[in-house]
Amino acid sequence: MSTVPTIVVGITGGIAAYKAVNVVRAFVLRGYDVHVVATDAALRFVGAPTLEAISRNPVHTSLYEGVAEVRHVAIGQSADLIVVAPATANSIAKLAAGLADDLLGNTILASTAPLVIAPAMHTEMWNNPATVANVATLRSRGITIIGPGYGALTGTDIGAGRMEEPEVIVEGALAVLAASQSESDSAAGDLSGRRVLISAGGTREALDPVRFLGNRSSGKQGVALAEAAASRGARVTLVAANLEVDPPAGVEVIRVSSARELNAAMQAAAGDTDVLIMAAAVADYRPVTVAEGKIKKEHTGDRLTLELVKNPDILAALAAARRPGQIVIGFAAETEADTDALLALGRAKVSRKGCDFLVINRVGWNEGFASDDNTVIVLDAHGAIVNEASGAKLSVANRILDVVV
Repeated sequence: MSTVPTIVVGITGGIAAYKAVNVVRAFVLRGYDVHVVATDAALRFVGAPTLEAISRNPVHTSLYEGVAEVRHVAIGQSADLIVVAPATANSIAKLAAGLADDLLGNTILASTAPLVIAPAMHTEMWNNPATVANVATLRSRGITIIGPGYGALTGTDIGAGRMEEPEVIVEGALAVLAASQSESDSAAGDLSGRRVLISAGGTREALDPVRFLGNRSSGKQGVALAEAAASRGARVTLVAANLEVDPPAGVEVIRVSSARELNAAMQAAAGDTDVLIMAAAVADYRPVTVAEGKIKKEHTGDRLTLELVKNPDILAALAAARRPGQIVIGFAAETEADTDALLALGRAKVSRKGCDFLVINRVGWNEGFASDDNTVIVLDAHGAIVNEASGAKLSVANRILDVVV
């Protein structure tokens, strides 16, 4: 069953409402379930059909619609995150006072989800003592304020008060969501006392003392898994292959470089673990011979021929040797663009490897590797989809661990 987070985007009546369309679109493209709650004033600037087409859900506007389902409460209760963009001076004042005279105000008051607001107004309104006091009140309640920026405003005015660009709002909001989910999972402690072994990063196969065959994995997803598992109470060992990010505090770190070193470390640590996650990108082949000194083009000529030999299949070996009750999770990084074909590759791999779960993620020149975000599909041993997740890698890590629990 999918556990895609629900994001409510509140839109209030300012000219910057046209930017909210791109905020909604960005959340949708990252795989979130997005519901728009627009004020009557907002719909004077951007139409409901546009917002419904982009969000792929009906736009909610009135307190008196969906009364039987108690919609004025239900929307807020179902939200994992609420983002108000733009937030006008008037809407900020109403939030600070706790007013609920429209559907958006009711939604916010009825929700325990984190709230992010992106102010947009003229400079004089932003600097007005009333607005300054209202913003301070909201911050004191733990509400996240993104912006405003400095730049062109309505008409010919330039100054502070311009709504931040959609990508800035989206990144900031998703960071808030990831932190909220991590705190919630940590409080649950549902991996307390479990031993979790995770590989992360990308292996390097030496050609000579200077060069190597490698891949573009930064290790961010594996590190996020280690952080999430530790926050949920697990005792974590991270086998780190050439990470480009720092490992989280509080976990044991074993540093390796090549596929054979990674294999040895995983085999040595696997015996007493409860959950084993192979998130590292492992080289399928390595050079048959490694030069003792730097390979020089002056001596080699115009062509260099490399003979490669296959590396051990670490995931398959770990799955074959697992003890009763131990869970083994593999990763499949694929460049296949078609979703059906991607799933076919994943199902063939989970069958071939013999692991309990397989996390499929699409990679390419501009996605997957080295990114702060990820989109994954989790298959069980029979090839059935058991979870999907998209967003910040820490958020994705927790959704993968949900399957384990």
